[in-house]
Amino acid sequence: MASMSATEAKNKFGQLLEMAQAEPVRVQKNGRDVAVILSGEQFAAWEASQTQPKVRPVIEDLMKRSVERRKSLYEALAK
Repeated sequence: MASMSATEAKNKFGQLLEMAQAEPVRVQKNGRDVAVILSGEQFAAWEASQTQPKVRPVIEDLMKRSVERRKSLYEALAK
């Protein structure tokens, strides 16, 4: 991953945008990361990955059936 200081990013914004088309660019201020610039395509891929279920559908189905079978037990424990 490429990196650039915040001052460079400000002064060379066009270059920053070009670099971000190839790979994410880390922007640093005072030696620490403050931002990561992504291309629109990279951001869309990241966003899509965030909406996918974290648990496999088979496991979700098993949990759902377990809750249905033990509903009275769960309700009693919740009281």
